[in-house]
Amino acid sequence: MRYILYKLSSFFFTIVMVSVIIFFVFQLLPGNPAQIILGMDAEPAQVAQLEKQLGLDRSAVERYLDWVAGLFQGDLGESLRYQLPVRDILMDRIPITASLAILSLILTVCMGLPLGILIARFDGKWVSVMLNIVTQLGISIPSFWFGFILILVFGVILQLFPTYGYVPWSENFIGALQSFFLPSLAIAIGNIAIVIRYLRNTILDQAKMDYVRTARVKGLKERTILYGHILRNSLIPVLTIMGLIVADTLGGSIIIENVFSLPGLGNLLIQSITSRDFPLVQSMVLYIAVLVLLINFIVDILYKIVDPRIRQKG
Repeated sequence: MRYILYKLSSFFFTIVMVSVIIFFVFQLLPGNPAQIILGMDAEPAQVAQLEKQLGLDRSAVERYLDWVAGLFQGDLGESLRYQLPVRDILMDRIPITASLAILSLILTVCMGLPLGILIARFDGKWVSVMLNIVTQLGISIPSFWFGFILILVFGVILQLFPTYGYVPWSENFIGALQSFFLPSLAIAIGNIAIVIRYLRNTILDQAKMDYVRTARVKGLKERTILYGHILRNSLIPVLTIMGLIVADTLGGSIIIENVFSLPGLGNLLIQSITSRDFPLVQSMVLYIAVLVLLINFIVDILYKIVDPRIRQKG
C-alpha cells in the first residue's frame, strides 16, 4: 500500500509540473493568436478587442489558474480556430487515435512475443540470424518511411487496403479495420523489433540462471522449462518497456496520421500548432502526457504484482 501511495503522489506531482511547463512554454512561442485569427491586415483596435474577448490581455498566471480550474470542471476552454469547446473537438478525434494506438499495441504484442521466443529458441541458427537482421532494420528505419512503403505495396500496387482516410467502426467494421491496419502496422514495426530483441536477450540471460540448471537436473522437459519458468521471468522486464512503447506509439501516431490523412489527435495537433490555437494545443499535449504517465503508473503497479521480490520490498 505504501508503494502505491508513493506512486500516486509522484503521478499527481508530475502532472502538475507537466501542466505548468506546457502552459508557460506556449506563452513564450512567437505569434499573436488574435492577430492570426483576424489576419495581418486587421486594425490594432480589432486585435486588442479580440485579445480582451479571448482573455489574452490578462497575465499568464491568471490564465493558467483559470485553465487549471477549468480542467477540474471538465472545461478545457474554447478553440481559437474552430470557435468550439475543446472538449467536443477532442471527443471527436480521440476514438481515431485510440483505435490506431490499440491496434498497433495488439500487433506489437501478438507478433513481438512469439517472434522473440522463436529467435531465442533458435539462437545462432539461420532463423535467428535472419530475424536479427530484420529487427535491426525495424529499429533503425522511422515509422513514416514504413508508412510510405506500405502505401506503395499494399495500397497502390496490390490495392488491398485504402491509402488515406478512414471508415468509422459504427459504419463498417471490416472497412474500419482495413483503414486502420496499414497505419497501425507502420507504427508497430519498430516496436515489434524492440520487443523481439529485448525478449530474446532476456530469455537467453534467464537460461543461464541457476534455477534453470536445477530444473534440467530434475529432468524437466526443455519446453516446460522455457514456457513454465524462463518465459514467465522474462516477461517481467518486458512490462517495463511496454510503457515506453505506448509513449512511442502515441508519438508515432502524430506523424502517421498525417501520412495516411487520418483526422485524429496527431493531425489536429499539427494544424493547431500552425494556427497558434493554444487552448487546443495545450489540452492535447496535456492529454497525451497524462495518458503516458497513467500507462507507466499501471506498468509500475503490474510490475510489483507480477514480481514477488518487489512485493516483499514494498
